Amino acid sequence: QVQLVESGGGLVQPGGSLRLSCAASGSIFSIRAMGWYRHSPGKQRELVATVTSGVSTNYADSVKGRFTISRDNAKNTVYLQMNSLKPEDTAIYYCYADIIVAITIRRGDYWGQGTQVTVSS
Repeated sequence: QVQLVESGGGLVQPGGSLRLSCAASGSIFSIRAMGWYRHSPGKQRELVATVTSGVSTNYADSVKGRFTISRDNAKNTVYLQMNSLKPEDTAIYYCYADIIVAITIRRGDYWGQGTQVTVSS
């Protein structure tokens, strides 16, 4: 069993900052890519940022220069530092991880439960 648990969402004013965390636990052999998606009402799910096991990163154009993704491999944790937040960043943010499960050595995509980020004055 593999579980991803997110934290750090909340309400922030425009221009403010939040830091999301997502910790993976369970029968993990290794973690390949980790990342964040977001979904807001009336919009399609959007890839926000990804980071590979080799710490190569990729960002959506809408967040470049404002968001920073990082990971701590020793803690199986991925972070999303969000600065200069805008109302259009309001969404539920989901973390995901491309994990190879221990013993079975099977690869799969795992998702967190989602954390609400609201940017409003």
